[in-house]
Amino acid sequence: MEDLFATDRIRDLMPRIRDFIETEIIPLETAEHLTGPFSTVAAILDQKRELVKKAGLWGLQHGTDEGGLGLTLCEFGQISEVLATSPFGHYTFNCQAPDIGNMELMHKHAPDELKKRFLEPLKAGHIRSCFSMTEPEFAGSNPTQLGTTAVLDGDEYVINGHKWFTSSADGAAFAIVMAVTNPGAAPHRRASMILVPTDTPGFRLVRNLSIMGDPGDHWGSHSEVVYENVRVPVENRIGGEGLGFVLAQERLGPGRIHHCMRWIGISERCFDLMCRRAATREIEPGVRLGEKQFIQGFIAESRAEIDAARLMVLRTAHNIDRFGAASVRNEISAIKFFVANIMLKVVDRAIQTFGAMGITDDLLLAWYYRHERGARIYDGADEVHKSALARSILKDYGLDVKKKNG
Repeated sequence: MEDLFATDRIRDLMPRIRDFIETEIIPLETAEHLTGPFSTVAAILDQKRELVKKAGLWGLQHGTDEGGLGLTLCEFGQISEVLATSPFGHYTFNCQAPDIGNMELMHKHAPDELKKRFLEPLKAGHIRSCFSMTEPEFAGSNPTQLGTTAVLDGDEYVINGHKWFTSSADGAAFAIVMAVTNPGAAPHRRASMILVPTDTPGFRLVRNLSIMGDPGDHWGSHSEVVYENVRVPVENRIGGEGLGFVLAQERLGPGRIHHCMRWIGISERCFDLMCRRAATREIEPGVRLGEKQFIQGFIAESRAEIDAARLMVLRTAHNIDRFGAASVRNEISAIKFFVANIMLKVVDRAIQTFGAMGITDDLLLAWYYRHERGARIYDGADEVHKSALARSILKDYGLDVKKKNG
């Protein structure tokens, strides 16, 4: 990686960011902060955010026209890996999902008034946002199937619908909602993206979904939301009418790079914990756990798989920078399911290496096990990406599977 993808900017930034994470953020990873209400750590993280700003490391994801450093996707991906070595890393640097995707989307496509009212305070870390697309009544793997509607009434949209897995809705100042505005259009031209302030009458956060025992009372919540005759100005639409699916795809390409590099950072953190345990845990007088071949296998396989995953993702990011996301759709599908599975295997091996201690909240591993199982589901389930990749490959061999199956 050092020879292939490192740049002068990365060589300068990475040690500084790594040191910040290790000295300022990792010590905050107590059971109280990780499993308790977000309010227990929110004020502390806000203080850390101010330190990030003073260190000149704020807004790393932004282009030079937004006051950022203008990092390429490949450069930022490498930073994202380091931030991911703590669950609080991305939040502290204001690079967390879905805010990072919403910022990119609004910078490119939102009207100036929305940028002034919502994007600027979001970039400054003064507010948070959420993304509202998935619905319980329809398969999340097919975003063209939506029941939520936005009907034009004069100069306003009237929004009605039922969403869930609205990422980070608890405490968010606004939602970006996918809603059907053109029901008679082709499937990929029916929906639009509309910004809805969460204090708008009719916006109702029903509950935070409990995820494997975690009640979701924190910035990374997944919420069920109902829109009941929610009225917003037509100027709150982001991008053209009927372009919601197009914008979602534009948002998800780089977003999957962010996810994959975050998963590699998680893998590295769990790998480090596993190796430290193997090197120090005495299982009988004079015998360390790492002397057992099963554990050696965990370590060797994990090292090879993490390194392979990193090279795949950074190559894909580099090609997105050069040619655009549309030209590397196959590579994006491949890294999505490949890296998610490697990350989950490394987490599982680390838990196994710690034994019973690994499933307690005394360690970070149980937190990762709960929160990252969704990696194989969100942003396109493994099965969807595998099928899309296989169909694309087979098409080059003359077999149009989609056409054959009608």
